Amino acid sequence: MRRRPRTAAAVLLGLLLTLIAASPALAAGYRYWSFWDGAGGTWAYATQGPSTARPADGTVYGFRFSVSKDAAAEAARPRAAADFEAVCAGTPAADGKKRVAVVLDFGVPEDAPGGERPPQDAPRTACAQVAPEATAAEALASVAKPLRYNGAALLCGISGYPRTGCGEPIADPEPGAAAPSASASASASGSASAPAGSGGPSAGLVAGIAAVVAVAAAGVWQSRRRGR
Repeated sequence: MRRRPRTAAAVLLGLLLTLIAASPALAAGYRYWSFWDGAGGTWAYATQGPSTARPADGTVYGFRFSVSKDAAAEAARPRAAADFEAVCAGTPAADGKKRVAVVLDFGVPEDAPGGERPPQDAPRTACAQVAPEATAAEALASVAKPLRYNGAALLCGISGYPRTGCGEPIADPEPGAAAPSASASASASGSASAPAGSGGPSAGLVAGIAAVVAVAAAGVWQSRRRGR
């Protein structure tokens, strides 16, 4: 009878190892367009997605394509300043319109999908002049078409780049292989095209482990009761 708790513990360990091995959280990063708020002249990972954010006149938003970790602190920021005046100085204010400075950073060749290359090396800027109720996504669409979305309404491509893919995980490199670019320092909240769920794949892993632990713990407890 004493073997049952040990058997249950062994099953638990096996399930945990299986979950960890299968989890996409082990990826080195994700290739996607991240979304940035330039309030105060400093880039900060946006707390809303571009389809829900409704900027005021004078707002600066940035979009950066890169291979980045699924975490705001490790995502690659736009390589141009968050400077509204520098972008929109030549666009005078107009009645019934608001101005939104948009910075597009297509990233570096090392982060490009296979067979593609960033359309330009330096970041591009544009001053979007849109209706007062327009979202950040609508401001982007006014200056950077064509945009590409996936079935979950995540932004996958800006100005046609990249042609394919959307937030795909990038696996850890094999020993001796080239690592992701150092420039690759996601929710639909802080990312324009982060992996679906945007809370990060690690959240799914934690939930799965918690469920397995709960079930296995109940089994161990039951086994111990029966063995008394």
